[in-house]
Amino acid sequence: MSSESDPLPARFSDLKREIAASYPDFQKHATKAWGEIIAQLKVVTESIAQAGSDYIPQINFADLSNLGAEEIEKIKRRGTIVIRDVVPDEDAMRWKVQLKEFTKANPEAIGIPENDKQFFMLYWTKPQVEARSHPNLLTASTWLNNLYHTGRDNVLTDGVDLSTPLTYADRFRIRHPGDGWDHHPPHVDGGSIERWEDPTFRQCFSDILSGNWSSHDPYELNGRLEASSSRYGRPNQSSVFRTFQGWLAMSETAPTQGTLRVFPDVLLANAYLILRPFFQPTASVDSPDFLKADNWEFDVSSPEFPGIYHRDGGFAGPRPTPELHPHLELEKTMMSVPKVYPGDTVFWHCDVVHSVEEEHTGAGDSAEIRRTTKGNFPQRSGPS
Repeated sequence: MSSESDPLPARFSDLKREIAASYPDFQKHATKAWGEIIAQLKVVTESIAQAGSDYIPQINFADLSNLGAEEIEKIKRRGTIVIRDVVPDEDAMRWKVQLKEFTKANPEAIGIPENDKQFFMLYWTKPQVEARSHPNLLTASTWLNNLYHTGRDNVLTDGVDLSTPLTYADRFRIRHPGDGWDHHPPHVDGGSIERWEDPTFRQCFSDILSGNWSSHDPYELNGRLEASSSRYGRPNQSSVFRTFQGWLAMSETAPTQGTLRVFPDVLLANAYLILRPFFQPTASVDSPDFLKADNWEFDVSSPEFPGIYHRDGGFAGPRPTPELHPHLELEKTMMSVPKVYPGDTVFWHCDVVHSVEEEHTGAGDSAEIRRTTKGNFPQRSGPS
């Protein structure tokens, strides 16, 4: 079995050439788009760094139905939202107590790290079921699902029901103060090499690949429902399409206290990540001009897809890093979400680059129940 550091298969260079051949004047249009994306990233990364956690939209649950078009577009572009006061504080805190009691009474429950379990592979405890079925969480999930659409005319196709949220069983975390949490570095879920290799999944990014990157719509359902996001059947890789990932806070958790971090621009991140495999630097990383578009050249000779790596008989990633994806400037743009309180929720779009802080500097547990959103729609699932 291949290790994570092994080169990707040589056939992936053929995949790059196949993609390039399927779009007219691909090199010309991709090179122009690459330069535009780099220029826009320079502006946006500065804005993110200056604004800090406030760059991430925060909305009261009671105001969801009253948001204006401008605020909704901001939420969609940034791909992440904190929704406050979704459930009463006392309910969220009670669920935390019950979950701690359950894990104490069931020490055999699987969790990580093994010597101090904090992230539990439990899906159907009573508190989790109660949280997922809470009317306000269902309402929030429905609102988020309806940010998606099919077609430019915003008309849903037959069988697509975004107003009936389905239950997606997920886990919970009760993280203790301390450092050394390296289980969730910056990454994107919901499909790895499949984003390029699966022709249907690739359609989701056709505007980017054709050079019209600014027209890319991360909320277009066409392509996503029929895509194969798990061609290799790799363990622990979801094979169903999730509109948003998210969690419900059961404790107060502030930045530096083991919370979520995101790159809060889903359009730019998608555009950059999808085109990154087709460009290589020509200047030394030590050069002051390393990030300039002129110092990156079009190249389809390499099989490497930066951030994609071998895992469990398949492939994992995208996992952006400062070395492989320097224009994202992840050291200053992976932004911690604002402080949350019991009963608040955090949701992020399925394509958002996200991570978990390595260090928890707080005095108490950082606790959350995962709450993923999914509409009721037909979908291909599993390996193709």
